[in-house]
Amino acid sequence: MAEKDALVRGFGLVQATALNMSNMVGVGPFITIPLIIASMGGPQCMLGWLLGAGLALCDGLVWSELAAAMPGTGGTYLYLREGFRNTRLGGILPFLFIWQFIISGPLEIASGYIGFAQYVGYFWRGMGAVETRLVSLAVGIVVVALLYRRITAVARLTIVLWIGMLATVVWIIAAGLMNFDARVVFDFPPGAFTFSRGFLAGLGSAMLIAMYDFMGYYDICYVGGEVRQPERVIPRSILYSVLAVAAIYALMNLSIIAVVPWREAMSSKFIAAQFIEKLYGTRAAGVVTVLVLWTAFASVFALLLGYSRIPYAAAIDGDFFPVFARLHPSGKFPHIALLVMGALSIAASLFNLDAVISALLTSRILIQFIGQIFALHFLRKHRSDIERPFRAWLYPLPSVIAFAGWSYIFLTSGWNYAGFGVLTLAAGVGAYKLWRRLPKVSET
Repeated sequence: MAEKDALVRGFGLVQATALNMSNMVGVGPFITIPLIIASMGGPQCMLGWLLGAGLALCDGLVWSELAAAMPGTGGTYLYLREGFRNTRLGGILPFLFIWQFIISGPLEIASGYIGFAQYVGYFWRGMGAVETRLVSLAVGIVVVALLYRRITAVARLTIVLWIGMLATVVWIIAAGLMNFDARVVFDFPPGAFTFSRGFLAGLGSAMLIAMYDFMGYYDICYVGGEVRQPERVIPRSILYSVLAVAAIYALMNLSIIAVVPWREAMSSKFIAAQFIEKLYGTRAAGVVTVLVLWTAFASVFALLLGYSRIPYAAAIDGDFFPVFARLHPSGKFPHIALLVMGALSIAASLFNLDAVISALLTSRILIQFIGQIFALHFLRKHRSDIERPFRAWLYPLPSVIAFAGWSYIFLTSGWNYAGFGVLTLAAGVGAYKLWRRLPKVSET
């Protein structure tokens, strides 16, 4: 407890909002715009963005109340452990969260590797499936190699990599707004809004992709122990992040399909480059492709850096397999966790992008997002000893909407991906029983 008490609460509202947004605006929109258009077969896919923003806001209120009540480091891991403390769930749920994170984290990182390889295809015309996978493998190896060092060197490199991301987003939005053509944007196909089973399935797919792009609105919760006035700062930072990024994504989507007709855009592997090429030619498209590659690399670099620390922290607390608690003898970084997460993310990059995104969300929904909703309900009903300085507005409505939204995405993801989520959970229960028989780590 002394180590946690020693953390400096240096994050204010501006820094917290910036942290969330920096994790939300990664390579996602540059690789998923074609997928979200294809999911509903037209610009009506913007409905998925809108509903996704609503789900993120409601789910953000769940995160906010939990984070304000338990303003420590760890996010979901902390909320499940402390919220259900002294119950059977308080033992298994934190473990299951880390277990699914060992699977979903590499899938999220792998989506960045795949996106990077896709945009390399703009320069390497005729690049086939084998070459694409080789590029993904090479990027993954480089990222692990760069992170396999002291954190002081890593921190400097992270700042340098982040710069290109903002330039890319601003350029695309500005170019799109200056060349906006409403007739191209709102060229809806016949029966675009006809209510049917297919429409519901397509909307669920669009929401799944939207939530993949929104992921990160809660990142400040993982470092809650370093936030000033967490009961005030965390809820506001989540709200501002979701609203700002929703506007950015909507403007990017509309800007791109205002120039590249949606029927053409939905089959593109490098939509941002194709967009700029139509406006300014191949040389400018080459520049924006380099910026997207920079953005993709920066996002996977930051993700693997942060995600490799989560199983390490759980192992140190005695809530996960002790091998993940090992530090590099000279560099003093969690090298086992880094190598495992890095190897799994490289392996996951061998699959298709849409499969990776669907598997990522379905493996995370049951334990993390739905698990937290029940943790908040349990906290309100049974943990009067925990003070709640922030209370979700209009409770229980945000929880009900968040539960319905996540359940809808899970059930419309397809039986193969929903089955993957259930299988992940079942395998985690088996791993938990094995872990219980192992000696625990009691020292750092």
